[in-house]
Amino acid sequence: MQDRISDQAAALLPPDERARATAEALATRVLERAKAPRVVPPFAPPRKVDGQGDFHTVDRLARALMARASQGISPNALVQTWTDWALHLAQAPGKRAELAQRAAMIAARLSLWAPYAVADGRHAPPFAPAPADRRFSDPGWAQWPFNVFVQNFLGVESWWTEATTSVPGLARDREAEAAFMARAAVDMVSPSNIPWLNPVSIAKTVKECGFNLLRGAANWQEDYDRMLAGRPPAGAERFEVGREVAVTPGKVVYRNDLMELIQYEPATATVSSEPILIIPAWIMKYYILDLEPKSSLARWLVERGHTVFMVSWKNPDARDREVSLDDYRRLGVMAAIDAVSAIVPDRKVHACGYCLGGTILAIAAATMARDGDDRIASLTLLASQTDFAEAGEIMLFLDEGQIMLLDDLMWDQGYLDSRQMSGAFQALRSDELIWGKIIREYVLGERDDMSALMAWNADQTRMPARMHSQYLHGLYLENRLSSGRYAVEGRKIALRDIRAPIFVVGMARDHIAPWRSVYKICLFTDTDVTFALASGGHNVGIVNPPAGKRGSYQLMTMERSERYVEPDTWVASAPSYSGSWWPAWEQWLDASGSREEVRPPQVGATDAGLPPLCDAPGMYVRG
Repeated sequence: MQDRISDQAAALLPPDERARATAEALATRVLERAKAPRVVPPFAPPRKVDGQGDFHTVDRLARALMARASQGISPNALVQTWTDWALHLAQAPGKRAELAQRAAMIAARLSLWAPYAVADGRHAPPFAPAPADRRFSDPGWAQWPFNVFVQNFLGVESWWTEATTSVPGLARDREAEAAFMARAAVDMVSPSNIPWLNPVSIAKTVKECGFNLLRGAANWQEDYDRMLAGRPPAGAERFEVGREVAVTPGKVVYRNDLMELIQYEPATATVSSEPILIIPAWIMKYYILDLEPKSSLARWLVERGHTVFMVSWKNPDARDREVSLDDYRRLGVMAAIDAVSAIVPDRKVHACGYCLGGTILAIAAATMARDGDDRIASLTLLASQTDFAEAGEIMLFLDEGQIMLLDDLMWDQGYLDSRQMSGAFQALRSDELIWGKIIREYVLGERDDMSALMAWNADQTRMPARMHSQYLHGLYLENRLSSGRYAVEGRKIALRDIRAPIFVVGMARDHIAPWRSVYKICLFTDTDVTFALASGGHNVGIVNPPAGKRGSYQLMTMERSERYVEPDTWVASAPSYSGSWWPAWEQWLDASGSREEVRPPQVGATDAGLPPLCDAPGMYVRG
């Protein structure tokens, strides 16, 4: 106010005096402000550049559109891998000379063998497919000229394997990526994938006068229509949830915004006093553990006198984009344990986790151990990883650039769709899951018989954006859990704090959770660990009821006081058994807890605010 009055008074003075008065007033103000104490904020906010946020949003949107078009596969990662491989190979004249020599040797062996391929079959071909490669198992491939096609292909395949292996200076991860991409590219041109070079498709077409091709075209049209309409594959409608699968009697006894808890009805007059809580992965519907009655793990346990609880996860959508990984621990595992403890009070719980459900269960168990919560009687991890340093070929799709692309895709959608996840898993076994299926169904005109497991696999789920990003960054990229850097509620947890005995199952042919990666929990825990190595893959090896009398497994316990046994030594020394691992696990459960037999508990606990809400399988599994 004083400054304004002075300015008005100065305006009445002559021009020369007015200029001198203005200069004196300005000098006075500068001196006064210089003498005043200066207040500096403790953290100066960064200077915002106009439009910076808008430009960043445009970049993310562009990457999200790219991710939609590529099904989540980063083109930049592919280019970088090939460029890195080519540059290192260009700087290795010795490696190039070795490859040239190998190419000449392959050509010489093929040229020397080719005349005998026409004359007779007594001379062994120069190359043999891998033991697990069934593409050329039909007898027609042994006849000329198809045997020549096969040998040429196997020769090229062996050359590319050598070309992408042991390149001097190439990083190990880049080498694995280059080898994988080379193998995928070579598989595309396999003679088994080319109808006019495939003796099976030729014979089928001749025998049926081309009607197999008409059926194949009809199969393709049906699959295309179903994909556009968002319908399941042909035949999956025969396995309706609640009618043909997920039919073990039970009630939903608890529900929150993330999961439902199912308590199965008892099937015996007495039950084991300690209940079993199963935590499936939310990347899949829970009923893989409750398929048809003959293959249901939940039903098998109930019929053998166990009280079984099962978590059924909600299938998230865009509204759940902010659901975090810790929400799955709090609202999933811990909420389920609290509910089980209310229904079966004063009893410890045998907790079992499958795949990603086992990972979050291990996190919850370590947190409980840190905080002095001893409600877990035993811990079972089925094909679940706690260390991700050697997570297998899936890591080829999970570098920084790839995950940034997925982050932007989820930022746009709010979730990651299962179709965008399945592309990577199918690529790991492209010869069987992609090209073999195309030949069978669209060239030979033969539909694969839909099974309950296949129908379950087609029952798609989604992953919340925030949770999936935290999972990929914190566990896969940074491997925080096994290194002691994973924090829960602001404090670090350690797997070695777990004192409950642990039963771990790895699968010999698991491409998602390789058994050697699963086995590494033995390095990071300080308790008795029983490890079972079962035949089969990630899903088939788990769904292996004893009545099927198929498969085999190895089993051995490493006690807390024993020295560490590395995986190859374990395989060489662990006893082998035929059949399913289920009975061995149940015997271990009985030995790990109380053997007391009691009357079955009531279903739900109305007095504790947990009344039965609806019949199993509940609402969320249908979403």
